Amino acid sequence: MRQFNYRPKGVCSMEIQFELDDLDMVHNVQFIGGCPGNTVGVATLAEGKNAHELVAKLKGIDCRGRGTSCPDQLAKALAQALASK
Repeated sequence: MRQFNYRPKGVCSMEIQFELDDLDMVHNVQFIGGCPGNTVGVATLAEGKNAHELVAKLKGIDCRGRGTSCPDQLAKALAQALASK
């Protein structure tokens, strides 16, 4: 497992932590800060899913006209992690 920490921008969450396995499956997503109902929900739904598929589904989701959201920031974090492989 590879561990990643990402500092999101433009959202309430201060950090996103997650792991990727050798098949690019996502595990142990944790949002530090943010709206617990949303971040825990997104983290739970992301568990065991393919990172490439999550990037495609979560990219571009907006929160209150900010141009981004916690799910969008997770997509950016995952894309960065995949690019560093």
